[in-house]
Amino acid sequence: MERAEKRVVVESLQAAFAGAGSIVVAQNSGLTVADLEGLRKQVRDVGGKVKVAKNRLAKLALKETDTADISGLFTGPTLIAYAEDPVAAPKIAAKFAEKNQKFVILGGAMGSTALDADGVKALATLPSLDQLRATLAGMLKQPATRIASVVQAPGGQIARVLAAYADKSAA
Repeated sequence: MERAEKRVVVESLQAAFAGAGSIVVAQNSGLTVADLEGLRKQVRDVGGKVKVAKNRLAKLALKETDTADISGLFTGPTLIAYAEDPVAAPKIAAKFAEKNQKFVILGGAMGSTALDADGVKALATLPSLDQLRATLAGMLKQPATRIASVVQAPGGQIARVLAAYADKSAA
C-alpha cells in the first residue's frame, strides 16, 4: 500500500471514529468470507459499517480523534464495527459472537469512554435509540389519552341519561 493510499485509509477511519456512537473492536481470525459478509449486512442494515483495517493505521487514526484510546486492542487480526446509534453495533456484535466462537469481542469505545469486552456486552443489552424513542412517545401519549377519556366521560354520561329519558318518555 502506498503512502497516499494509507493517508486515505487513515482519514476514512478518523471520520468513522468521529461519527460513531460506539465502536466495537473484535478478533476475526478463522471467520469465513460468508460469515463476515453476514455480519457486514447486519451492521449495514442498522446504519453502521464493519471494516477490517491494518492495526497500525487504526492506531494512527485514533490519535487524531477524541475517541478513547483503545489502541491496545489492535493486536492480531481485528475488525471494527461501528454505527451512529450507540447500541446498534454492540448489539449485533454480541449476537454474532454468541453464534460464532471464532469471533471474539475485545472491547471498544463510546465517545471518550473506553469499554472492555464486558462493557460492550452490557451496552448490547440496552434498548436501541429507536426503542427508547417509541417508549417515550408511548409515555407521552398515554396521559393525553387518559385526559381525553376523562373529559369525554361526563359528556357521554349526560348523553346516556338524556337518551334514557327520551326512551322512557317515548314509551
